[in-house]
Amino acid sequence: MLILILYFFIFIVVVQISYYLGVFGKFAFVKAQKIMPKRIPISVIVCAKNEEENVANFIPLLAEQNYPDFEIVLIDDASSDNTLAIFEGFEKQYPNVRLVKVENNEAFWGNKKYALTLGIKAAKKEYLLFTDADCYPTSKDWIIAMSSQFTMQKTIVLGYGKYEKIANSFLNKIIRFETLLTAIQYFSWAKIGHPYMGVGRNLAYKKEEFFNVNGFIEHMQIRSGDDDLFVNQAAKAKNTTIAYTPESFTLSKPKTTYKDWFTQKRRHVATANYYKPFDKLQLGVFYCSQLLFILLPVILLAFQFQWILVLSLIILRYLVAWIVVGFSAGKLKENDIKFWFPIVEIVLIFTQINIFITNIFSKPVHWK
Repeated sequence: MLILILYFFIFIVVVQISYYLGVFGKFAFVKAQKIMPKRIPISVIVCAKNEEENVANFIPLLAEQNYPDFEIVLIDDASSDNTLAIFEGFEKQYPNVRLVKVENNEAFWGNKKYALTLGIKAAKKEYLLFTDADCYPTSKDWIIAMSSQFTMQKTIVLGYGKYEKIANSFLNKIIRFETLLTAIQYFSWAKIGHPYMGVGRNLAYKKEEFFNVNGFIEHMQIRSGDDDLFVNQAAKAKNTTIAYTPESFTLSKPKTTYKDWFTQKRRHVATANYYKPFDKLQLGVFYCSQLLFILLPVILLAFQFQWILVLSLIILRYLVAWIVVGFSAGKLKENDIKFWFPIVEIVLIFTQINIFITNIFSKPVHWK
């Protein structure tokens, strides 16, 4: 029995190394990206529901962007706080701000996709750049950096949405590492030519891509997924690229309690159930191989069975993974969290199991 476990463990190590070198290495070892400014018309779209504090702080940062031809489409999704009033103030203050007021609709109650659809239709520019109400750009050249990746063929641009650092917070390291690993995955698969997701905190596409797939109609009944399900449906090798220059990043406020973060991740995992079969398969294989890489050597080492070989395989896998994560973290300016890789990875693996089990017995709550 132990020899079979050893062979299976060797197979799992091969799978893990194949992912890190064969897939994730496509992003980790890619050359630095250049910004080639373009003067294409951009509509920056922000959808907010009860975000009065965030929009008051962050919308002015969008208005100050260094770009010659852009508008800001502010969508108030039937907020019950002062979000709408703040938006109306910005509409008067900035000539390039367009306000879309969304009233509760019985057929689309609390559905962010309905609100976004109205905002997209109201946008006057040909190219759309999305971020969330609790996000802000890290540079005044954010629009320049994201829009520079558009070409005649590349009409979907996947960006990186970072989370703010919180000193002396282990939860913050977990959140930021999970965000980094997710970005490594969807950037790498896009580089290979099989894009499968993006994040609404930093995503751009040409308006025609939205109408080519009839918007969100195929997954309108699913409350989440205005970003990743849309990309999963619309993105192809020919029309999708990535933006990873530091100027292209956005920053968001992270969750500060494990409960809130766990609830957020439950929504993300539940949405992934609606990905295309291959995408669910490759994600499932990766996460299962991660878990087995942790569990199988525990059995082998407990019996001291071929322990030198087992330890060598563990070291080899961690060395390969650490190199790939390290190079990727450098590109995405997340160098500090790569040193927590072994510990945070184990926490994330068992958190994924907890989320999977919890989602079986109850449905996660979606848009506010």
